[in-house]
Amino acid sequence: MSTDQKIIYTETDEAPRLATFSFLPIIKAFSDAAGVQVETRDISLAGRILASFPEWLSEEQRIADDLAELGRLTQDPAANIIKLPNISASNPQMLAAIKELQSQGYALPEYPEEPQNESEQDIKVRYDRIKGSAVNPVLREGNSDRRSTRAVKDYAKKHPHSMGTWSSDSKSHVAHMSDGDFYASEVSATMPEDDVLSIVLHSGDRSETLATGISVSAGEVVDAAFMSKDALCQFYDEQIASTEQGVLFSLHLKATMMKVSDPIIFGHAVKAYYRDAFNKHADVFAELGVDANNGVGDAYDKIESLPEAQRDEIKADLDACLATGPDLAMVNSDYGITNLHVPSDIIVDASMPAAIRESGKMWGPDGDLHDTKAVIPDRCYATVYQEVISDCKTHGTLDPTSIGSTANIGLMAQKAEEYGSHDTTFEIPNAGRIEIVNQAGAVVHSHDVQTGDIWRMCRVKDAPVQDWVKLAVERGRITGSTVIFWLDADRAHDAQLIAKIEAYLPNHNTEGLDISILKPAEATKRSLALMRQGKDTISVSGNVLRDYLTDLFPILELGTSAKMLSIVPLINGGGLFETGAGGSAPKHVQQFEAEGHLRWDSLGEFLALGASLEHLGRVFENSAAQLLGETLDEAIAEFLDSNRSPSRRVNEIDNRGSHFYLAKFWAEAVARQDKDPVMKERFAALAGKLAASEEQINAELLAAQGESVDVGGYFAPNPELAAKAMRPSPTLNEAIDSV
Repeated sequence: MSTDQKIIYTETDEAPRLATFSFLPIIKAFSDAAGVQVETRDISLAGRILASFPEWLSEEQRIADDLAELGRLTQDPAANIIKLPNISASNPQMLAAIKELQSQGYALPEYPEEPQNESEQDIKVRYDRIKGSAVNPVLREGNSDRRSTRAVKDYAKKHPHSMGTWSSDSKSHVAHMSDGDFYASEVSATMPEDDVLSIVLHSGDRSETLATGISVSAGEVVDAAFMSKDALCQFYDEQIASTEQGVLFSLHLKATMMKVSDPIIFGHAVKAYYRDAFNKHADVFAELGVDANNGVGDAYDKIESLPEAQRDEIKADLDACLATGPDLAMVNSDYGITNLHVPSDIIVDASMPAAIRESGKMWGPDGDLHDTKAVIPDRCYATVYQEVISDCKTHGTLDPTSIGSTANIGLMAQKAEEYGSHDTTFEIPNAGRIEIVNQAGAVVHSHDVQTGDIWRMCRVKDAPVQDWVKLAVERGRITGSTVIFWLDADRAHDAQLIAKIEAYLPNHNTEGLDISILKPAEATKRSLALMRQGKDTISVSGNVLRDYLTDLFPILELGTSAKMLSIVPLINGGGLFETGAGGSAPKHVQQFEAEGHLRWDSLGEFLALGASLEHLGRVFENSAAQLLGETLDEAIAEFLDSNRSPSRRVNEIDNRGSHFYLAKFWAEAVARQDKDPVMKERFAALAGKLAASEEQINAELLAAQGESVDVGGYFAPNPELAAKAMRPSPTLNEAIDSV
């Protein structure tokens, strides 16, 4: 075990990365007083790209593979990592990041969509490893404990966010497949012993090994499922044709994290809606390399290279599909950016709660809100959103001033159920029979598949399941909340987990606890009923559903999931502290570049830092670190009560102003305590400086707003330019740097 008292603070992407330039000096000013080192590691999309191609870069341009280092660190009982939201890159985001880095002088290779040789295949494999959920599986070596703190919940009750008014005659609803999806085809088994698996596709008299050397352990749950391309395409045609007048057609997927399956599912929707244009111009699109999996925006972008007359004809045909098809939900109606434009714009865990918060409505082409048909093809979890909609139609809008909380214990350690972003998900190249075969040659699972079907194998190891059950019981005992395992006995994977839960629950003291296992739809109903009574529940779920629930309920309760405390107790004893969702980060950066106003709310970072310091204080018996954690909690409560969060509007308090007030309240909290006289004296001086200079600091921070800002890059900002932009108050900087 390492004896260094250290916090690793991750540098990520977009708004959180910009905010770090402002907040990190404040963190270090406080942590230094407790003998705690704060170091950074770059796990941004740009950083991961550069680390993957060292031989293409000059010596001074090369950077370490920080993600791999942090993966190793998660095994250390002394690990203490604060992980900010990062880009789970879709293909368009990857291409944009490569282009930006090339423009900055990095001689990176182009991304080869269709590799022509071994060298290009190697390049593609390296880039593909970076896409999707590349960070989370490496760092999440523990299960998730995600909840709102008392201070945050109290603030939400005192200052409720706006909620749309639901009507019983709302036409908003969820549409999902009834056959041919992953749910229908899933098979699952628990491995009786350690083994090595291969995935083989038999097509006629030819066999192709798609993957081999897959090590599994005794007790590990191994699933296989596929989505039928034909059934999916038929489903899209039916939903497009049946969308009522006045109701928006909207698609909701997870095309960034589920980097193999969901981009393909997205592409089929694009081709179904724009079928006439894609069929008419198939040859031109093929020549241009238009990829529907990247969204219809890929077609609009690539036709710009054509002669004017040809470009205008194709654009008119694409636009004609919009005129003849059902109205699409819009990402930005001012710029004509539709729900089918870019896959990373319709992330289901963020897009569906936002729509439900707006009384089931989304923005239409006319710039107004309309009822919505939410298309979520696979039915594994689509029913959750339909139940929330049905509940709101029946009982009305949820009231943030009175509803209870729904926390989550999520099964995610050791890549549990890792989404379909893994390397055992395939688009079937030829019709045949696909088999999972063990090292003795026995078939574990098999499916008959057609060309274009999407097949995947997912796995969950036994040790994480045991830890997950233990964590759920512990939180239930600490809080007294109702504990609900969200599992469907009629689904193959869930049936295996239910058997494990029934075996492991007796190992724990469950006396007096309200613990149940319910199908996701039924769990949704019960959780909402308890919430409306002001009671709290703990949802205990697998990894994918964890991702959905930890946005759904916080957005309804708190207005945003960024205000949730997210702790990952690492199985080996360390701690990973996550800081909330980053789905709105791109819009925040765009506003900052245009107006010099960053509305990113760093509350998630504040909460994670407090939990990190308290964890470090316990592990190392560092009373000063423990004190900093406790006083930070006090500061956060005062920060919320005084409403110092960033405003959405320019020339009002932004992210940098919120950091100033957090520092002020924190210094004052340390100065008030009597446990540590040295800390008291040290931070009384800082508190005095900040209080005396409050007016001047605010004036300097507000003076930095109102004009465009260039930080040298979106994916890879220039550190000097970003630091200058994010620390524009000389008075604040002098006070912090003097501690």
